[in-house]
Amino acid sequence: MVPARLRLWFVVHFWADVLAALPLFVAPRQVLGALGWATVDPITTRLVAAALFGIGIESYLGRNADLQAFRGMLNLKVIWSATAVLGLLWSQLEGGPVAGWAVLGIFLAFHAVWLHYLLKLRRT
Repeated sequence: MVPARLRLWFVVHFWADVLAALPLFVAPRQVLGALGWATVDPITTRLVAAALFGIGIESYLGRNADLQAFRGMLNLKVIWSATAVLGLLWSQLEGGPVAGWAVLGIFLAFHAVWLHYLLKLRRT
């Protein structure tokens, strides 16, 4: 059985990812420049936006899936958020912009949610 709160988290994740991805995809230089990034590569930024769109939209599409599908989606989310946290932390320690700490915090929070539910579902 998939917990109702996990299904709700998938909808929250959809909105968070899509709302973050849209401006990054449409105006990467303007958005990241306003957040303190000194150098912006629009190709890389749009690739990140594409990943956010893909993972976020799949969260919405898969919100009513069965337990086995949730396990697979959670594996992906744990891997993506864990490596994002490590990469963001590394970059921040090398002098990333102040807004990078907020992005790190968001990824860390989602990682904690996904890891919690992945471990919970493994016990069932």
